Amino acid sequence: MLGAFVRAFRTPDLRSKIVFTLLVVAIYRIGASIPSPGVSVDHVRRCVDIARNADSGVFTLLNLFSGGALYQLSVFALGILPYITASIILQLLTVVIPRLEELKKQGQAGQAKITQYTRYLTVGLAILQSAGIIALARSGNLLPGCPKGLELIPDTGAQPYALTIGGLILTMTAGTALVMWLGELITDRGVGNGMSILMFSSIAARLPSEGKNILDTKGVTVFVIVLGIGVAVIGAVVFIEQAQRRIPVQYARRIVGRRSYGDTSTYLPIKVNPAGVIPVIFATSLIYLPTILAQLGDRQNPGPVALFIQRYVQPPDSLVHMLLYFALVIFFTYFYTSIQLSPTEVADNMKKRGGFVPGIRPGRPTAEYFDYVISRMLLPGSLYLGLIAILPNLFIELAGGSQNTQNFPFGGTAVLIMVGVGLETVKQIQSQLEQRNYEGFLR
Repeated sequence: MLGAFVRAFRTPDLRSKIVFTLLVVAIYRIGASIPSPGVSVDHVRRCVDIARNADSGVFTLLNLFSGGALYQLSVFALGILPYITASIILQLLTVVIPRLEELKKQGQAGQAKITQYTRYLTVGLAILQSAGIIALARSGNLLPGCPKGLELIPDTGAQPYALTIGGLILTMTAGTALVMWLGELITDRGVGNGMSILMFSSIAARLPSEGKNILDTKGVTVFVIVLGIGVAVIGAVVFIEQAQRRIPVQYARRIVGRRSYGDTSTYLPIKVNPAGVIPVIFATSLIYLPTILAQLGDRQNPGPVALFIQRYVQPPDSLVHMLLYFALVIFFTYFYTSIQLSPTEVADNMKKRGGFVPGIRPGRPTAEYFDYVISRMLLPGSLYLGLIAILPNLFIELAGGSQNTQNFPFGGTAVLIMVGVGLETVKQIQSQLEQRNYEGFLR
């Protein structure tokens, strides 16, 4: 891997792409530290210091994807999450809406149209999410433990308060649109998928502060143990993410004019974890929904349902929370894979191209065989995702008691995203290097 980066820097065009990507990431990180207009920076910093010792699990995923910009109410407070949400929604609607399914089958032109719809939906979601975050910041529910005297968005009286709120919503929405544009710039002119690279940089930006927090609160011994656990978890994730079942596929020989096509053997790779990190994101968002609804009620006199949520569902180290989280990850793994990977569609496409699995008849028997193999692969894949997702909850005491579990340096969503993005980026660099080697050989 290191050799690939060295060779990439020796190649002029690849070096320029890597430098361009690093510059865009630097701009993104600078924007994540610029406070929004109307926000009290001093109050925000003091409340963030207080919130580190409190349970703030509701918005940890948002804060993780924004690289800590959410709790600072910066210009890029929403980060890349509105775009991720919009992309997932359109992927799910593709199965339901025939028009989107037709666009998906049209190739590059249809994908460009879907991308345009994703941009519009991203802006709409950014407006809704920024309004909700500002409302929570005004009510004191965004950062737990923040005293009432420390108002994050104070009413200075210099201008109408509604104008300040409107300016904050406009600023955060524009920041989200700018982040989306930066991600597309990386995709077009840089290396790797732009949105994934920005998400990777956001998570990586949190690791030094979280590691220092563990070192200061638990000492050197626990810090070394956490690093050892991190290395083991990353190694296991890399091994399982690379694991796949290769189904042999044979293509029949076809003669078109004077040329012969086919008569080749290849394989169809099916990953142990075909759903990626999407099930973990779905499960995280859903398990925190009851806590958000409970906070909207009467906090002084909560009802029995709200009390049950506060005692058993909200604490990340409770058995009910971990079992519910584990079950949701498994459910969404099967659900999302069934939408994205259709055995019938794969079998039909293979049949149209003259391909078949040795020993299996083309058509419906091939689809049934694919469905059998995928279901067998999904069981260990879903269990693996569930264990990785609840790993921070299992080590919550080791990482610092009531600390944010999603911010645990080497567990859950963070390690899945970082490992996945890192592997894909390295593969893309290696493929471009091989392509240039072939071009030099042909010349």
